[in-house]
Amino acid sequence: MLIFSSMGTIAQEPNKENPITKEVISEWMNELSNWGRWGKDDELGTLNLITPKKRKEAASLVTEGISISLARDISKKATRNNPHPLKQSITLEAWAGHNWASDTYTMRYHGNDYSHIDALCHIFYKGNMYNGFSQNLVKKNGAEKLDIQKMNTGIFTRGILVDMPLLKNVTYLKKEDIIKPEHMVAWEKKTGIKIKRGDVLLIRTGRWSRSKEEGVWNFGEDAVGLHPTMVKWLKERDVAVIGSDGVSDKYPSGIEGLGAPIHQLLLVALGMPLLDNLQLEALAAKAASLNRWEFLFVAAPLRIPGGTGSPINPIATF
Repeated sequence: MLIFSSMGTIAQEPNKENPITKEVISEWMNELSNWGRWGKDDELGTLNLITPKKRKEAASLVTEGISISLARDISKKATRNNPHPLKQSITLEAWAGHNWASDTYTMRYHGNDYSHIDALCHIFYKGNMYNGFSQNLVKKNGAEKLDIQKMNTGIFTRGILVDMPLLKNVTYLKKEDIIKPEHMVAWEKKTGIKIKRGDVLLIRTGRWSRSKEEGVWNFGEDAVGLHPTMVKWLKERDVAVIGSDGVSDKYPSGIEGLGAPIHQLLLVALGMPLLDNLQLEALAAKAASLNRWEFLFVAAPLRIPGGTGSPINPIATF
């Protein structure tokens, strides 16, 4: 099968005779790079694709006034997929004639449980981050470039849900499943929706339905995710942000020496933020009942100068 690359050349899709290897991913790091596309000092990456016009178009999608949270509850209980649960300490005190309750939170949100957004400084490749910024700019007290603070105006754009279990007529995807561009095309054909420039693309695998039915399993050893060719497709469509009820990467990746090729390609080469561990069940149910797969998507990370990401509560509004 031949695929058209975003650089205007025809490339042979890797297969059993021509598999995707660490070296192939390295080639794609150059081929798919957005470095310099929005200037040598750019720190927004694909968020540049969300223009004022795109925001106004997204706002016009609100016709029902129905909003749905896409975040999971933040757990205070340790599990095999969340070894660093939230620690909460409440202080009760009297001040100025009132009694008050105040919290101190401690959490490590990156991982396979909390709903969060990855900043572009979250992962490195050959000593660099997106747009050629050195990884040495990320220090123990914070990142000096590409930190989550650069996204402080939030994400306000058209959201698209791709419900993979519905497409495949199953309750949830399993370990052997992998998400490819052909599935995106099939979803567009099924729903009549076209995934466009500046969209937030949300892919449901049915992870939480599986957890409800089978119990918690080791997600780090058995996670449904994207085939690396999806990154080429995302670049060609100029998607702004991608999110999933997983982490977009398949675990294990199947690529020797490279555990998270999707994170590497998207964050470093494309400059595309990722939304991990979203709760997409309620969204899928409402979308199916309305037969609507596009909506206004709004999300805003915490304003943390130097942060490598942020817990997040995205909202979809029909």
